Amino acid sequence: MKGTRITDVTPGTGVSAGDSPEGIHEARDTARAFTGELVPAPGSGLVDTIVLVVSELVTNALRHGGGRYRLELSAAPDSVTVAVSDPNPAPPRERAPDLDGGGGGFGWHMVRGMARCLAVTPGPGPGKTVYAVVAR
Repeated sequence: MKGTRITDVTPGTGVSAGDSPEGIHEARDTARAFTGELVPAPGSGLVDTIVLVVSELVTNALRHGGGRYRLELSAAPDSVTVAVSDPNPAPPRERAPDLDGGGGGFGWHMVRGMARCLAVTPGPGPGKTVYAVVAR
């Protein structure tokens, strides 16, 4: 399955899946296409926020969640939900950001700050899904 990418954007939903670092770019493109279909159109600041949340959660899934991800985007009148699933059942681990060595640790803090709600649920299968709800 290495290098597999699935992308589908229809009004109200956006889906992307992959198992390689190129998937991060694909997921960002899916988020931009998804937000471009929303009515009313979100402002550029909201689009940037959604793309950043997608980028961070997909990166974490690829690095720490078993090397595969599935992204699902959905919208309600007052929010956009970013759902990223991966095959690792372990919840994300918050750690102190590495300010000196470039070792990361910033993503979960950023997502928490940008999301109205953040949740981790079991599944699908043996993995988990991370949900981030961003206000519109």
